[in-house]
Amino acid sequence: MAASGGYRNGTHKGNMKVDRLVSLSSATKSSSLKSKPSPASPASSGLRRNSTGSVGGAKDDAGVPGRVRVAVRLRPRNAEESVADADFADCVELQPELKRLKLRKNNWDTDTYEFDEVLTEFASQKRVYEVVAKPVVESVLDGYNGTVMAYGQTGTGKTYTLGRLGEEDTAARGIMVRALEDILAEISPETDSVSVSYLQLYMETIQDLLDPTNDNISIMEDPKTGDVSLPGATLVEIRDQRSFVELLRLGEAHRFAANTKLNTESSRSHAMLMVHVKRSVKGRDSVLLSENCNSSHMVKTFKPPVVRKGKLVVVDLAGSERIDKSGSEGHTLEEAKSINLSLSALGKCINALAENSAHVPVRDSKLTRLLRDSFGGTARTSLVVTIGPSPRHRGETSSTIMFGQRAMKVENMLKIKEEFDYKSLSRRLEIQLDKLIVEHERQQKAFEDEVERITVEAQNRISETERNYADALEKERLKYQEDYMQSIKKLEEQWVMNQRKHGSERTTFELKDDNFDKALNRVVPVASAAEEISELKKLLQNEASLRTATEEEVNNLKSQVVQWKRIEAAGNSEILKLRKMLEDEAHQKEKLEEEIAILQSQLLQLSFEADETRRQLDRGESGKVLGNLDSFVSQIRHSQLSDSGNGDKASIAKLFEQVGLQKILSLLEAEDADVRIHAVKVVANLAAEGAF
Repeated sequence: MAASGGYRNGTHKGNMKVDRLVSLSSATKSSSLKSKPSPASPASSGLRRNSTGSVGGAKDDAGVPGRVRVAVRLRPRNAEESVADADFADCVELQPELKRLKLRKNNWDTDTYEFDEVLTEFASQKRVYEVVAKPVVESVLDGYNGTVMAYGQTGTGKTYTLGRLGEEDTAARGIMVRALEDILAEISPETDSVSVSYLQLYMETIQDLLDPTNDNISIMEDPKTGDVSLPGATLVEIRDQRSFVELLRLGEAHRFAANTKLNTESSRSHAMLMVHVKRSVKGRDSVLLSENCNSSHMVKTFKPPVVRKGKLVVVDLAGSERIDKSGSEGHTLEEAKSINLSLSALGKCINALAENSAHVPVRDSKLTRLLRDSFGGTARTSLVVTIGPSPRHRGETSSTIMFGQRAMKVENMLKIKEEFDYKSLSRRLEIQLDKLIVEHERQQKAFEDEVERITVEAQNRISETERNYADALEKERLKYQEDYMQSIKKLEEQWVMNQRKHGSERTTFELKDDNFDKALNRVVPVASAAEEISELKKLLQNEASLRTATEEEVNNLKSQVVQWKRIEAAGNSEILKLRKMLEDEAHQKEKLEEEIAILQSQLLQLSFEADETRRQLDRGESGKVLGNLDSFVSQIRHSQLSDSGNGDKASIAKLFEQVGLQKILSLLEAEDADVRIHAVKVVANLAAEGAF
């Protein structure tokens, strides 16, 4: 978010020099470069070995050493500081031409620090991007990993520097928007691609800003290369700048923010934008094969093209803050504790790398695990530290400056990431495969025609052989039949001769015939057994069919029983409803009977009072009559008021007509004038009450 005082978009008249850690030419030739890395601790060298090297054998493991670049940016005074610090000078003095910063301890003593870039409060967003992020973006386009990060106290303009959309004023665009603009301008839509993920680290939980339901993303590490990835994060392919700005607006809407004493919209999470760039390397793919090439020559010369993969990570860290100054309490206090713990873990890793420590505590926080490749890894890293001018926050400003100084001592080993473009190779092989398929189909058709011709010829030979064989079999059968008949005839003649000559021999022969008959009779039961088996099979089939029909009938009966039970349940419910209606009717009848009894008692009372009034009139007691008349009218009014809720006014008027109304009207003809006047008033009141 923007700082309270904002930034002026003026142009800096100083030198526009941009120092690059690695030139583009050296980045392109890093595969053949054999430079010796600077001395590093075993921990840092282990990190480099575990980080991703070249993929697919397109590059060797030789890398380019590159130090973390650090730029410091000063925020101008805001309205509150202009009033509160009006009598005090700024605690920071910048010397941008010398890339130097002075921090006042007191009125006569200062500390001097040097950075790669020193940006004043008048530096424009374009100047900040060209100095801090543009070299990293160019490295990403060349196939390296890159990181741009903002660190500083709450309210010093980190989100303004990185994530400002600049929809109202294009000059106010931040590093995220400008970086994607340069990347989209350099890639080719036909062969290259750009994909974006937008995440936040909130209370040690990684959440997807593009999909709020994905609120617990796990970190995966490659055991061989040590690469850190987030496979559960949403990855959106970007085609134009407008869609990217819409994604940023969507992500910012889901990011956690709160109002503190230091900033009205303080970020309560670390935001991380990941941009994945894939580019095809031109001029390195082999020429297409001619149609006359044989397969062995194709295997030797058909090499796949090379694709370079670069990843840009833009990290907007939540601001470090002191609880007593920010006024955090409740849940905001817990957020501040989590932020300070993760930033403290990051500071410990920076200190260990700067001091070449044997152990780098990268697993103390998810933030340090995500930034493992940015400090001491293979990514090109630029850090912008944001500070404020107020002397009230001199301690926080000093801590931020010292963090930047230690980060400048960290060296990374930049490695290009290339791999074979097997998709392009697959397309080329598909073309070659189509040609081979056409040739194979032609040869297959010729082969099938030849097979069909040979098949027809073989069938003709087989049919001829079968005929010859059948003829030979028929001849053999006739020959054996003739021999059999002759043998039978000879046996019969011999048997007759033997029967005549030898009687005993005849008996023996008869016994032999009996044995022969027994042997023949043994064959008969076999045939009868086969017939019984067939009959049993038929019976079993009939039984199976009958059983199937019975099961179907049972199922139908079951369904009918279920249906009858449902009908019975519905009838029971209807009976219950009717019983309840009868009970309600009986209760209503009792109420009506009670009301009739009350009305009858009132009728008897009114009849009694009417008779009493008649007797008094006959006696000529006018005063008493008037008093009784007034009481009578009051009773009628009371009865009307009590029965008004039930709508019984018509029945009361009818009661007056039947019992006492004629007597009341007869008073209008009395001789006493006072009695007549009073009777007129009573009748008028009754008419007004609606008794008539």
